Amino acid sequence: QVQLVESGGGLVQAGGSLRLSCTASGLIFSRNALGWFRQAPGKGREFVSAISWSGGGTNFADMVKGRVTIFRDNAKNTVYLQMDSLKPDATAVYYCAADPTPYSNMASPAAGRYRYWGQGTQVAVSS
Repeated sequence: QVQLVESGGGLVQAGGSLRLSCTASGLIFSRNALGWFRQAPGKGREFVSAISWSGGGTNFADMVKGRVTIFRDNAKNTVYLQMDSLKPDATAVYYCAADPTPYSNMASPAAGRYRYWGQGTQVAVSS
């Protein structure tokens, strides 16, 4: 059974930083591309960032480019989302997701690409 568990969310002031973590179990983590998505109150789920299985490919939504870094530590089965210069519109529940296709070089922004999802971690940015 695949499980993804996010952590690291919280309340931060605008301009601050947060590092989200997502630890996976039940899959050979090093083979899978991973993504981060978010859902703000009253809005649909939207893509934030993704990383290929090797870590060599990354993808970022335009809204976060230059302020977000994604990286993975396969030894810890964990993917991270470093968010800097946070704005109030970043307030949302953040989800990580795993692409079930092994060795995918696609860091896909499409939610439908991902089969496994975590429960989410809340991020709130105050102005």
